[in-house]
Amino acid sequence: MKNKILATVSAAVLAAGILAGCGSSAAAGTDKVIKIAASETPHSELLEQVKPILEKDGYTLEVTVFDDYVQPNLVVESGEFDANYFQHIPYLNSFNEEQGTHLVNAGGIHYEPFGIYPGKESDLANIDGASIAIPNDTTNEARALLLLQDNGYIKLKDGVGLEATVNDITENPHNIEFVEVAAEQVTRTLPDVSFGIVNGNYAIEAGLSVANDSLAYESADSEAAKTYVNIIAVKEGNENNAKIKALVDALKSDTIKEYIKATYDGGVIPFN
Repeated sequence: MKNKILATVSAAVLAAGILAGCGSSAAAGTDKVIKIAASETPHSELLEQVKPILEKDGYTLEVTVFDDYVQPNLVVESGEFDANYFQHIPYLNSFNEEQGTHLVNAGGIHYEPFGIYPGKESDLANIDGASIAIPNDTTNEARALLLLQDNGYIKLKDGVGLEATVNDITENPHNIEFVEVAAEQVTRTLPDVSFGIVNGNYAIEAGLSVANDSLAYESADSEAAKTYVNIIAVKEGNENNAKIKALVDALKSDTIKEYIKATYDGGVIPFN
């Protein structure tokens, strides 16, 4: 997912969202319809698999797909939707701070590991003097650099962690050239660079498999994997609603875990 808020929300848009939420199901909190906003891959796909599970408990899940990362939060804040599923906690916290919203984490569901993918080169043994495309926004860039550090290719300043940028590289023994582009553009840049480090969701959209195509990827116990788990987000105060708990439980069920493992070739990993 993207980690910068890509649009400035106008007062008119926010007001429209609030008006749309009047009399919403989220306010009631006790009905059997769950309205959720989601991004396409893999979020809406997983939610489609959840529908039969929830139906057994008497719930109807209504999924609406959004192609931006602003509106899904606004419609939950306004009460028009009960929840959304597209983001991780750092993005949620940033959005709340910048937009004055009151959204909280109702449950971590999965994470999407970053991978190093071949471009002009297909073997990391050829990393000397390589050009590597990395995302240019703060959190995604840090994840890319940490992945390179974890594999011994660079060294970063102590303590920079998930705020690292290329300016924090203290050792670059392989003389890597970093090509900074928007996260969604990295896969398109692969024909022009030696390697590219790609977000999990963009890899899936480009038909790349972490298990089969990447040359290295984030481990399950990495700092990034634990931090960037994708969550169900709700408006503060709704996280303990029965239907929200039912939704989270369904997404964390063994049925969905098996679906994830069978479908995404390691590009999506259930979060425990």
